[in-house]
Amino acid sequence: MKITLEKIAALVKGRLEGDGAAVIEGVNNIDAAGAKEITFADEKHFEEASKCGAAAVILPEGEGKVGKPSIYVADVREAFAVLLKTFTPQLSFEKGVSPEAHIGKDVSIGKDVIIMPFAVVDDHAVIGDGVTLYPHTYIGQYAEIGDGSLIYSNVTVREHCRVGKRVIIHSSTVVGSDGFGFTTKDDVHTKVPQVGCVVVEDDVEIGAQVGIDRATTGATVIGHGTKIDNLVHIGHNCRIGANCLIVAQVGISGSTIVGDNVTFGGQTGTVGHIHIGGHSVYAARSGIIGDMPEGVFCSGFPVQPHHDWLRMQAALKKLPDMMKKMKALEKKLAAYEEGKK
Repeated sequence: MKITLEKIAALVKGRLEGDGAAVIEGVNNIDAAGAKEITFADEKHFEEASKCGAAAVILPEGEGKVGKPSIYVADVREAFAVLLKTFTPQLSFEKGVSPEAHIGKDVSIGKDVIIMPFAVVDDHAVIGDGVTLYPHTYIGQYAEIGDGSLIYSNVTVREHCRVGKRVIIHSSTVVGSDGFGFTTKDDVHTKVPQVGCVVVEDDVEIGAQVGIDRATTGATVIGHGTKIDNLVHIGHNCRIGANCLIVAQVGISGSTIVGDNVTFGGQTGTVGHIHIGGHSVYAARSGIIGDMPEGVFCSGFPVQPHHDWLRMQAALKKLPDMMKKMKALEKKLAAYEEGKK
């Protein structure tokens, strides 16, 4: 694909400085961009942008110049995302249900679907308009997939679970695995039936190899617009709010209630049966062991305000020197006490 800088500026609603007739053939990062490609830079990477091999650079509005044709925009990452989509060829699949797919009894299938070979849609399931099911997906009995959703290979959406509109689920994720519920008597663990479901609301994206447990009763809920990274586990009866960001290897224990717009850094973990307030950020490897208020930025285990955690980490680095000083003081004190006798 070849597009002039003038047309690119119009696409990203930016202000062009430089030769608008220059032709761009691709997009790339600062380090790898070539003479016919465009890249982007925020204020922290101006120097790299000025030295890079790109033909042009997308920059934040109001910032300086980098000695190359530039397009100034309000949000460089948003503009770059538009260009990535523009320059990336869209995959094309034939619409319809493959004869090599298995469609169960009493299944409802909408218009313009793509159901590829070896997908399984079990009895009484509902597949909305424009849904794409890749090979080896399994949609369980009475499960529902909303309009425009995209389900990649080896995903399992188990019985009675509901997936909303425009949801993306990446490979090898399981929606609706049994919750981890057991009773223990005389050192024997007995399974508690998990008869609830999972509800994934509209515009959610779920990464690869994620496990979302069905509720014991009722529903485990993933709120609309929430984005979940790879290798995340969400326990039974959790309720995750809208527009949350859950980074890789997070574990959220059962019956945890999470507000809207919460960000969990990688490897954050929670105990169960707690409430976590909305509009909050938890840094990587945070350990959340109790109810949390809204609007906080926390770190560490047990979790604490981020600035307190930073002070504690700084103090820990001084411990070896402090130990040396203490031992020296102990020797002086011992000598002093010995001299008094």
